[in-house]
Amino acid sequence: MKNIFVGNLSFDATENSLRSMFEAYGSVDKVSIITDRDTGRAKGFGFVEMSANAEADRAIAELNGRDLDGRALNVNEARPKTERSSSGGGGRGARW
Repeated sequence: MKNIFVGNLSFDATENSLRSMFEAYGSVDKVSIITDRDTGRAKGFGFVEMSANAEADRAIAELNGRDLDGRALNVNEARPKTERSSSGGGGRGARW
């Protein structure tokens, strides 16, 4: 299983359009476009999960830099999510 980061997405991009682009390279397990929790507006990036590593590697190689809705995509293997440290102030207070 490989998790793929897709950046520089148009704010009009949909999970269906992203899924169909990646399905040309193999089986897609999950697609998610990240949205702002307050406004619900897309943030311009998302993630695609593919079960076969070889298919995912080929998709990354061929889709990185490809134009989608007038924007050159930034496609690479996603880095593992890191834990955020808490400042004890709910995350919105002063930074130390």
